[in-house]
Amino acid sequence: MDIARPDIKKKKNRRLVAYAAVGVVVLTALTFVVMRLKPASPTVDRSTIWTDTVKRGPLIRQVRSSTGVLAPREDSIELIPAQTDATVVRIRVLPGTQVTPDTIIMDLSDPTLEQEVLNAQLAVKAAQSDYKSLQATLQSTLMDKKTAAAQVNADYTQDQLQAKIDKALYQLGVISGMAYQKSAGTADQLNTQHDLSQQQLEVNQKAIEVQLDSQKTKIEQAQALLDLYLKQQRALQVRPSIDGILAPLATPVQVGQHVLTGTSVAEVIQRDKLKAALQIAETQARDIQIGQPASIDTHNGVIPGHVTRIDPSVVNGTRTVDVALDGPLPPGAVPQLSVDGTIDLERMSDVLYVGRPALGNEDSTLSLFRLDADGKGATRVPVKVGRASVEDIQVLEGLKEGDTVILSDMSRWDGVDHIRLE
Repeated sequence: MDIARPDIKKKKNRRLVAYAAVGVVVLTALTFVVMRLKPASPTVDRSTIWTDTVKRGPLIRQVRSSTGVLAPREDSIELIPAQTDATVVRIRVLPGTQVTPDTIIMDLSDPTLEQEVLNAQLAVKAAQSDYKSLQATLQSTLMDKKTAAAQVNADYTQDQLQAKIDKALYQLGVISGMAYQKSAGTADQLNTQHDLSQQQLEVNQKAIEVQLDSQKTKIEQAQALLDLYLKQQRALQVRPSIDGILAPLATPVQVGQHVLTGTSVAEVIQRDKLKAALQIAETQARDIQIGQPASIDTHNGVIPGHVTRIDPSVVNGTRTVDVALDGPLPPGAVPQLSVDGTIDLERMSDVLYVGRPALGNEDSTLSLFRLDADGKGATRVPVKVGRASVEDIQVLEGLKEGDTVILSDMSRWDGVDHIRLE
C-alpha cells in the first residue's frame, strides 16, 4: 500500500522552477553576448578591385580630354565668295577632293556682268581718245605760244644789239643823245616783253600738264572699273588661291541655284595646317595657361604641341582649348578626326602620391581602404589629398610611402571599416 509523500513532490517542483530560471538567465546572457558581438567582416573578391602603392617622387599634373578633334587653323581656311549675283551652272569637284589654284571648282553665270564688261571696255577707249584729242589741242596751243615767244626773243636780241651799237656811236659823238635814249628805251621794253613771254610759256606748260593729268585720272578710273569687272568675270570660274582639300559647306550650293554677292560657294582647307581643339571640363580648365606643353594622340601616332588659346566661354560644362601641333601630322590626319589630348599643368618634385581613386576630388579628405600587412584584409582610413593629375593624386596625410590602398569604387561598403580579401 502506497503512502503519500507531499514534501517530495514540492521539492521536485522547486527543482523544476530553479532549472527553468537558470535556463532563462543563461538564454538571456547568451542573447546579450551575441548581440554585443560585431558582425563578421565582409569578403571581397580580390580580382574585382584594383590597388596602387603610395610612392614618393616627381609628379606631373595633367588634364586629359577624350573629346577632341583636329580642326583647321585660322590661317589655313579659304572661303571663296561669289563676286556677283550669279547662277550655279556646273559643279566640277566635290568635297574631299585635293585642289590647287588651277582647279575649277564650279562655273557660275552672270549675263549682266558681260554687258558691264563691254561698257567698261568702251569707256576706257573713250577716255583714251579724249586724252589724245586734248593732248593734240594743247600741243597746238603750246606751239603758238612758243612761236610768239620766239618772235619776241628775236626782236629782243636785235634791239639789244642795236642798243649796244647806238651807245658806242653816242660815245663817239656820231649820234645824238636823244637817238641813243630811244634805242635804249626800246631795248628795255623788249626785255620786259621777253621775260613775260617766258613766264607765260612756263605757266602754259604747267597748265597742259595739269589738264593731261586730269584726263589720265579719268582713264585710270575707267581702267580700274574694267579691271574689277574682268576680275568678277574670271571669278565666275570658281578657283582657290591655295592648295588644299575642298571642305563641305554648312549650306552647300546646288546646280541651278542663284547666289547673291558675298555668298560662300566653296571652302578650302590646307591639310598641313591643323590644330587640336580639345574639350576640357570647366573644373579642370582653370589651371590651364597659354604655352603649356601638350600631347595629341591621333590613334595613329602622338604629336607634341602647346596651348595657344583657351575659349573664355563654357558650353555644356566644358571649355575649348586649342593646341598648336609642333610635330608632323601622321598619315590619315584630316579635319574633324577624333583625337585625345593631354596637357601638362605643373611639374611637382618630391611629393607623396598614389593612383587617383575612382571616387575622389583633389583638395579633399577621402575614405580609402588600406591593405593590412598580411594582405588578407583592408582597413578604412581617412586620407587627405592635395592636387590631382590624370592618373595620380598627391597625398598630404593618412598614408606613408609603401602603403597599398584600394582605388576601386568601394561605395558598396560604406558602412564597413574592415573587409577580407580572397
